[in-house]
Amino acid sequence: MEKLKQFFSRNQQAKTAYLRPEKESAVTISSTEDGFPDGIKVWHNPKDATVDICFVHGLSGNRDKSWGGEGLPGPWPAAFLPSRIPKARLLTYGYDAYMVRRTVASSNRLIDHANNLLHDLAAERSSADAATRPLIFVAHSFGGIVCKVAMIKSRNNPEPHLRNIFDCTKGIAFMGTPHRGSWLADWARIPARALGIIKSTNHNLLDVLPTNNEYLGSIQDHFLSMLRQVRESHGDLQITCFFEELPMPGYDRIVNKDSATFEGYNIVSIHANHSDMVKFGSVENNGFKRLLGELVRWEQSPRALDTEPAESGETGVTPVATPRLPASETPRSATVGSTENQATEERKPTPSSFRQSGSGHYFNTSGGTQNNNVGDGQQFFGGSFHGPVSFGSHK
Repeated sequence: MEKLKQFFSRNQQAKTAYLRPEKESAVTISSTEDGFPDGIKVWHNPKDATVDICFVHGLSGNRDKSWGGEGLPGPWPAAFLPSRIPKARLLTYGYDAYMVRRTVASSNRLIDHANNLLHDLAAERSSADAATRPLIFVAHSFGGIVCKVAMIKSRNNPEPHLRNIFDCTKGIAFMGTPHRGSWLADWARIPARALGIIKSTNHNLLDVLPTNNEYLGSIQDHFLSMLRQVRESHGDLQITCFFEELPMPGYDRIVNKDSATFEGYNIVSIHANHSDMVKFGSVENNGFKRLLGELVRWEQSPRALDTEPAESGETGVTPVATPRLPASETPRSATVGSTENQATEERKPTPSSFRQSGSGHYFNTSGGTQNNNVGDGQQFFGGSFHGPVSFGSHK
């Protein structure tokens, strides 16, 4: 019985570990013996850049080769985008996401890769004097999950230079990213079998994907909650989900449409398999045209700042939350309060609204906002009541 309690306790902690404040400012990924390329690399850097576009590869990927195209000597973004989005600086992020390797597999977890993306990108943008420049992500497969966790951690981060990543992000293109589904057990293993190579395995990544769908579900729940809060605060974070139309040779589609998309956001198909959906050999490729259309649209649209702090959500996790604007720029209607570890923002209530936080009974007039009793008293919504009554100050 004691062993069962320990097992479920560890499982619950793992589900929300990606939201906990880190004791270390960054997690360092050590270089692999065969020189695996990790970190940020700049593909194209125009002097008059007005937007950064960052590409994040998936499992068993590579920051250059994952974005190749037939007949091209290098990545297609570097070949095709400068003439079509001339003021875009093009970046690519590499991380050791090999589930299997010829030498020793990285022991880094999902949270480590997300932390490194956040820190490396913030450091690179700061060194280029581009810390507040608008930002767009193009994330393939598992890279989309890494990107989502990085966004959640950025928005909840007390460090301004790390929070800027979320604040500046205008759009995310998810390319075959698995957001949900029990098929993850097969998806996590297909790339290794398809390669036909026996290598050392990164069990920390495999453990997340095939056995802990609740963990990925928790990430998606928090990400969607974040998007909902952005919309409610009149922010503008654009999302487009691309899904593959074709199966991998000898296998079914690795990420099907239901798993690669979520309701309320743009859905676009690409006539290719999971690997080739991010490999374009020509500007006439319809998949390239569809992605380019989104990038151009986002590059030209303004990015409204999000003024809502993050909520704790239904999972019981209380992230570190901060207002999105400096104190001098915070609208007067936004009053920030705190109770120990949780910061909440109260919207300006309508007339005839009362708030109560002590004991006793509590009611609102019929025309006011009905607020929940947060003390230990009872709550009445009608015109009849009895017992001691206490009122909070009128806002």
